[in-house]
Amino acid sequence: MEEMATVNEQPRGKLGSRLGFILISAGCAIGIGNVWKFPYMVGQYGGGFFVLIYLFFLVTMGIPVMTMEFTLGRASGKSPLLLYQQLEKPKQKWHLHGWAALIGNYLLMMFYCVVAGWMLYYMKATMFGELSNLAPTEVGSAFQNDLLGNPLAMVICTLFIVVAGFVVCGFGVKNGLERVTKVMMIALLILMLVIAVYCCCMPGAGEGLKFYLVPSVDKMVEAGIGNVIVAAMTQAFFTLSLGIGAMAIFGSYINKERALMGEAVNVALLDTFVAITSGLIVFPACFAFGGGETGQGPSLIFVTLPNIFNNMPLGQLWGTLFFVFLLFAAFSTVLGVFELIIACCCEKFGWSRVKACVINGIALSILSLPCIFGFNLWADFAPLGMNIMDWEDFIVSNILLPVGALVFVLFCVWKKGWGWDNFEKEANTGKGFKVKKWMRVYMTYVLPLMITALFVIGLLQKFGVM
Repeated sequence: MEEMATVNEQPRGKLGSRLGFILISAGCAIGIGNVWKFPYMVGQYGGGFFVLIYLFFLVTMGIPVMTMEFTLGRASGKSPLLLYQQLEKPKQKWHLHGWAALIGNYLLMMFYCVVAGWMLYYMKATMFGELSNLAPTEVGSAFQNDLLGNPLAMVICTLFIVVAGFVVCGFGVKNGLERVTKVMMIALLILMLVIAVYCCCMPGAGEGLKFYLVPSVDKMVEAGIGNVIVAAMTQAFFTLSLGIGAMAIFGSYINKERALMGEAVNVALLDTFVAITSGLIVFPACFAFGGGETGQGPSLIFVTLPNIFNNMPLGQLWGTLFFVFLLFAAFSTVLGVFELIIACCCEKFGWSRVKACVINGIALSILSLPCIFGFNLWADFAPLGMNIMDWEDFIVSNILLPVGALVFVLFCVWKKGWGWDNFEKEANTGKGFKVKKWMRVYMTYVLPLMITALFVIGLLQKFGVM
């Protein structure tokens, strides 16, 4: 194939448009956590008040860190594995974080490809009516036994995701990643809007919207004001996948026509739009046909919602569209992270893009197996009560993401790193919203403290201290 040959000669390439950059970056940030975690956290932590606090932390913490990742990527023109070597001073050791970022992306994909495979499985099951005739209790059993308890089914679905992801990325940044992600993200947004409008127009949907959007002081006090603030801060940070270079890689593919804080705002807005719109699907549907049952975690997507679709008019159609949308959300993240891994391997080892895709495709197919087996063959292996997926998620979400974000911030603001002046100059190159002078004190002193607090609180909560 001629395109593949071109990729071999120039492994990284450039994005073809600003829209492609925004959609790819947003696609990497948007995942299934936007769909199930954000809605139930809103309901659990005070409705509209949680949304307001979430937006506050998104602006004060998420957007600044994303701006820094974009800036480091564009200034270096390299993947996260090598960007520090382009920008750090002689004999400094900042580049060690590049290896931690790469390891974090492998760990993320070791369980995220499995979860994306679940979406594929349920899209197929819903499309062919395999869940339609099941009693409510049988839907839950189907998830536990037919999927989690079936290692062969999980391996097949995961392999499909891994192979499809690396085939798309094999065609290059512009002809593969950008082209497919553009179509997928636009389709995702259209699907979301169509499903949300339908759900909001159902009889009984008004109660779901009230529960979701109207601030409840009593509910916030019941959950604990401190708990609400911590939960909103955590969701605002983790929703953007910051700290392991997922945004830096796309920064390395763009030109200098636009200032980067404005681009970070655009990506954050798109990510938040998906999260909030998902609530406009979940809560009206749950209240109209599920008696207000919203579930939590996987049970919301794989038990509660399939039961709701079984009771809705044209439920098989809407259920299929819903899982197509979920699959697109998950697969967009897979493509973004795969691109980071490919770029790191091409730059560090001099591999062609095709070679990097083949080797990493085989590697991640094997590395995903422990997560799969942790639900069936190795189910008894659960140190500290966490299965293999829980441990992989814990290492990425509670350690590598916040610590990595802190390293990015310190490198940008500290004179022993890249330094504020270099960061500000690069971030403000181009048209659009720029980093302001007054932000220096905040980003240098307050932002690192916020991320450190997030890291410490996350560990304390994980081990039951808080």
